[in-house]
Amino acid sequence: MLKGKKILLGITGSIAAYKAILLVRLLVKGGAEVKVVMTNAAKSFVSPLVLSTLSNNKVLVDLFDEDTWANHVMLGRWADVMVIAPASCNTLAKMASGQCDNLLLAVYLSATCPVVVSPAMDEDMWHHASTQRNINLLRSYGNSILNVEKGELASGLIGEGRMAEPETIVQYLTENFFREKTLAGKKVLVTAGPTYEAIDPVRFIGNHSSGKMGFALAEAFYLQGADVELVTGPTSQRTSYAGIAVTGVTSAQSMYEACTALFPGVDIAVMSAAVADYKPIEVAIEKIKKTNEDLTIQLSKTRDILKSLGEEKKPGQLLVGFALETNNERAYAQSKLQAKNADMIVLNSLRDKDAGFGHDTNKVTVFDRDGNEYNLSLASKQAIAADIVNIIIQKLHA
Repeated sequence: MLKGKKILLGITGSIAAYKAILLVRLLVKGGAEVKVVMTNAAKSFVSPLVLSTLSNNKVLVDLFDEDTWANHVMLGRWADVMVIAPASCNTLAKMASGQCDNLLLAVYLSATCPVVVSPAMDEDMWHHASTQRNINLLRSYGNSILNVEKGELASGLIGEGRMAEPETIVQYLTENFFREKTLAGKKVLVTAGPTYEAIDPVRFIGNHSSGKMGFALAEAFYLQGADVELVTGPTSQRTSYAGIAVTGVTSAQSMYEACTALFPGVDIAVMSAAVADYKPIEVAIEKIKKTNEDLTIQLSKTRDILKSLGEEKKPGQLLVGFALETNNERAYAQSKLQAKNADMIVLNSLRDKDAGFGHDTNKVTVFDRDGNEYNLSLASKQAIAADIVNIIIQKLHA
């Protein structure tokens, strides 16, 4: 999403300036073109040479450098977005009052692009009424202000005032300025993770699904501009993007209820969760005690979410299922495609090394109702998710 984007990074005099090194590296690695403007005070905390080397551009500090003039007007018009990170308490005050005594402030005041500010200071400075007034003024001018983080500060205190981490800033830029518009206006439902079917208050029947594939799919759809509803079973996964609506569920029944409620309002549904096929008929109220006798648990089938959605599917809706198989993979996947009235089935084989449950990588085959087959070689789950979303986009535009 950052490829080809032009980002102007302003760095002010704060101990947090060292984080700018990683920020530049992440932006450049993502494909962005980065130019850096520093205040003189910032040079005491981070080397212009390091930043110049990482950005592949000369670092600018002064309006006048020997016989040359840094054109602050053109810099502010060149960028797709200007990021000031860290923004010290002093610089925030100058920005709020319109002062212009250095190159960074001159660029800020003449910038026609969006401006994102990531403050950094000690907790008492952050909570001071004048600082909060300046923050509110900057917001009223149309600037985006990133929340400070809580943790160890340069003073040795623990509190609020830490600059947002570079990864957080990159995610914010991607989400708020650089999402694609291919699926703008489309609503997407994605399921992820396992379901847990209770045996008693402390035990359950479950599976090894980590939820990584479903979360990767939700983020891939979101980055293409879609409005995404993610329904997830119990998992440690967290989405990177605040705009993705997440509904947490536990059992197959609760996932069924969430999906059937959301499905009528979506354009695309991708059922990637590993939903339990069976659940205990009776759930013990108290913890079952160990005895010398065998324990028999009677099971009943859970609701088939994919099949239920296939029966409710309306013209214009696209339904995608997942099939995790251990033998006769292709035959089972293709029969599932027909039996569930799905438009596509994504086949995972547990016989593929480094693919499926728990892995960061995956290898899948996608079948559609037109007889097409797409073989996606082993890659990160994020890359596989992006490929699946691109196949769906092709299907929508066919």
